Amino acid sequence: MFFFLAKHFKNWLESNGLGFLRVFTFAEFQSLMAVVLSFFAVLVAGPRVIRFLALRKIGDRPDFDQADINALMNSKAGTPTMGGILIIASIFATTVLLADLSNFYVLMALLCLVWLGGVGAVDDWLKLTRKAGSQSRQGLTGLEKLLFQIGLAVMLCAFTWKYGENIPEVRNLYLPFFKSVTIPLSLTTFILIGVVVLVGSSNAVNLTDGLDGLAAGCMSIVSFSFLVLALIVGLQGIAEQLYFPYIKAADQMAVICGAMLGSCMGFLWYNCNPAKVFMGDTGSLALGGLIGYIAIVTRQELMLALIGGIFVAEAVSVMLQVGWFKYTRKRFGEGRRIFLMSPLHHHFQKKGWTETQVVVRFWLISALLAAMALATIKLR
Repeated sequence: MFFFLAKHFKNWLESNGLGFLRVFTFAEFQSLMAVVLSFFAVLVAGPRVIRFLALRKIGDRPDFDQADINALMNSKAGTPTMGGILIIASIFATTVLLADLSNFYVLMALLCLVWLGGVGAVDDWLKLTRKAGSQSRQGLTGLEKLLFQIGLAVMLCAFTWKYGENIPEVRNLYLPFFKSVTIPLSLTTFILIGVVVLVGSSNAVNLTDGLDGLAAGCMSIVSFSFLVLALIVGLQGIAEQLYFPYIKAADQMAVICGAMLGSCMGFLWYNCNPAKVFMGDTGSLALGGLIGYIAIVTRQELMLALIGGIFVAEAVSVMLQVGWFKYTRKRFGEGRRIFLMSPLHHHFQKKGWTETQVVVRFWLISALLAAMALATIKLR
């Protein structure tokens, strides 16, 4: 909205001494304003939303496959969940106010946010309305969620490929440490990579959201990193100077990254230990999918694997644990585990780390990975 007004009334603003308001057309200013606006939006709306969720008895029900972890997490029972609606609403509203709504990538990102937020909300609601001890369905099945995620990923990737038919850079894969190496992609390969990135990041963030502040804190760091990357690839002069692909109109992804950063920081205000609210699948699926789509638009899919290394480790720990357990049960007649428990953060809990130790140490690793990734910006 502000972008449109500042651009449409540019001459009027100049003639009336308000030319400084043109800053709302610059992605650098838009993205920084998005951080501030989304942060305070969540901060102000937070108490009311938390009270609403508490009154409706929309509370968490810890349900793990090991009794000692259930006992450890039992203190969180009843804490309001589905707080992800705060994050989604803040990102959506901030984007509408500050971003260029005629930008194709912005519209697709909003579709991704709402779609996955809706899938997560349905999953949370089905879990929360299940009566204790009943055999009714406990949320969406893994297959159902996967179908919705894959369907969205295929659609977004196909549209993005078509939109980039006159932008050759959109159809290449780039390597973080070897900027002169580009790998041309066919439509099929582009979609396959996009599905893996978007679906994988969505589920990885969902798996990470298991301790107070863990997912929100790590996502804040990842969002900041992609804010920087989106500005680099979306501004031609900077992109050429740093040997990055110039993706026309991708600078507006920085505005959405700013909104994600601010909303996650604001949510962390209430989600830090002891948490007053959880984001639930409503927030985690949407945040993971959105950062995955931003990585696709900016052509930084491989960089996401480095910056989001904590999310990757959490997802891989689950896949290894499940795969090894099934293999050893079939091979030896008894399932064996690699980790004490998966996802990875619960493994360290069972090793004796406190919840706060796990969260802060994972934040530190996430910040270190982000610093390493951003340091590669200057590598030629």
